[in-house]
Amino acid sequence: MKKIIVVLLLCIPFSIKAVGTSASSAILMDQNSGRILYATNIHEVRSVASISKVMTALLAVESGKLKEKVTIGDEISTAHGSGIYVKKGEVLTLEDLVYGLMLRSGNDASLAIAKYVSGSVDQFVNAMNQKAVEIGMKDTTFYNPNGLDDEEEGNYSTAYDMALLMSYAMQNSEFAKITGTKKYKLKTNMNTYIWYNKNKLLNQYDYTTGGKTGFTKKARRTLVTSASKDNLNLVAVTLNDGNDFNDHKNLFEYGFANYKNYQILEKGLFNLDEDYYKNYNVYIKNNLSYALQNSEKETLNMKYELLKNKIIKEETCIGFIHLYLGDKEVKQEPIYASPIEVKKNKKGFFTKIKEWFQNLW
Repeated sequence: MKKIIVVLLLCIPFSIKAVGTSASSAILMDQNSGRILYATNIHEVRSVASISKVMTALLAVESGKLKEKVTIGDEISTAHGSGIYVKKGEVLTLEDLVYGLMLRSGNDASLAIAKYVSGSVDQFVNAMNQKAVEIGMKDTTFYNPNGLDDEEEGNYSTAYDMALLMSYAMQNSEFAKITGTKKYKLKTNMNTYIWYNKNKLLNQYDYTTGGKTGFTKKARRTLVTSASKDNLNLVAVTLNDGNDFNDHKNLFEYGFANYKNYQILEKGLFNLDEDYYKNYNVYIKNNLSYALQNSEKETLNMKYELLKNKIIKEETCIGFIHLYLGDKEVKQEPIYASPIEVKKNKKGFFTKIKEWFQNLW
């Protein structure tokens, strides 16, 4: 049995100010909600070159092995192109290799990471593709951990998929720290390194929080970056863009000038004012927020849909909050329930919504 309750229903016109790039494909996305603020050919599948390394770095970070020591082996013998130029027998931590991967685009680092994390490059590439499916990257295929096109095949994706990936990766504090680092020093058993980040926006644009550059003859210049200002977190991706750094700055300036992040519901417990769930803790796992233009504050339509489950265990999904702009659904947030162990003081769902709208003005 389903029950759908309309919380709010207001609607006014929607408008967007124009902005442009030199890219074949480009996107500006709100990192928190996934809202697309600018788009050009965002689902066109193209070679993406070294911005593929965002996925390589993410898997390394999520492996939980960053502090472990890695002895470089024969896996780097096939590396060419950009590198950090480590040698066989050199000892670094996995974290050091990820810094070399993200700051200097080390192709040798990508192979060493793949071998250490998954046991072989092929197994690591399988993990890259599995993670892509998990994130929702429907038009992406990885063939290697570095993005080179002159091997069996290069890596193919879209501006939209790469924005999803960067948005997901930036939620990880370790990844965010690494990609936002301007300079990294390292001393190994064989060498001393000082690496500077190739992402020029970190020095040229104050709000930049991270990113990754890319280039091959086939892909041309590719770039993914992130920037944050006044609690609005944005991701930009351009593919085949000879003016990429300036275009990313302009995209971010457009986003910050025209949008603001509004937190609608805070993650955690609330009371649905429903007798059916009076013996359960009801909650959402994530803050519900959305990037809006000032005029759009009154376009919000919010509903919640309840499924009256007969059996509720720990973290049972019991429905969804649906967020709309006018009559278009733009976001869903699952509602969960767990059996109550200790009664807690909880604000009602309608009370939270009322408070949020009062704070808009």
